[in-house]
Amino acid sequence: MFKSSKKKNTNDGESYLRESKNDEYMNAVITGATKGIGRAIADKFASKGFSLCICSRSEDDLASAKKALTELNPEINVYTKAVDLSKKEEVIEFGNFCAHNMDTIDVLINNAGIYIGGEIVNEEEGALESMIETNLYSAYHLTRNLVPSMIARKSGYIINMASIASFMAYPNGGSYSISKFALRGFSMVLREELKDKGIKVTTVMPGATWSNSWAGVELPESRLMQANDIAESVWSLFEMSPSAVVEEVILRPQLGDL
Repeated sequence: MFKSSKKKNTNDGESYLRESKNDEYMNAVITGATKGIGRAIADKFASKGFSLCICSRSEDDLASAKKALTELNPEINVYTKAVDLSKKEEVIEFGNFCAHNMDTIDVLINNAGIYIGGEIVNEEEGALESMIETNLYSAYHLTRNLVPSMIARKSGYIINMASIASFMAYPNGGSYSISKFALRGFSMVLREELKDKGIKVTTVMPGATWSNSWAGVELPESRLMQANDIAESVWSLFEMSPSAVVEEVILRPQLGDL
């Protein structure tokens, strides 16, 4: 591991990273980091000097991501573990794996999630359970596993990747929206509980973004946001001074929701 890039905030004094870590080594845990938004965020943090602990279900995808991330920045460490985040035991094992390999966990990004479209009255059986387990419970259990060490150090940042479906219903959203409403609620509670413990919490709520969920859709490239747009927004949170936190971020395509 090596020192992260810590850039001054010219408006509000030193950035959160410089003030809070004082040039120590920096580490981030990112779930669902091999594709889409998660991969873009992993690329961004790797380029800024963060060592990473990442997971997905696919060993092959993890191997490919690790190779690309270490080529992007040969000085970082990248730890990978295949995890089914719908299973509590595997989530806890992943948290223990990250804590074992990293001296500190400075950033936790609960990004992983699944989408099963449909209306509540006719969506496939088990859709709600599947999305609650992956979209909500994984963040809950991983946060509970890793946040005690942040509390002990009085330093850390938790980012929960929600959705515009976290505050509005839309056609065919069904139980996906229920799971994302719940994730936003979880994030809001964390913010209240951790604000006096030196830990920042932000909920990021993107609209339509190019990812596997939109593969094959016949729309102009410009109609949806790019995954890198979300990554840039996430990184901007770290340019704040220690006395400021962005509680919620909403991002939408320029032409609006689909």
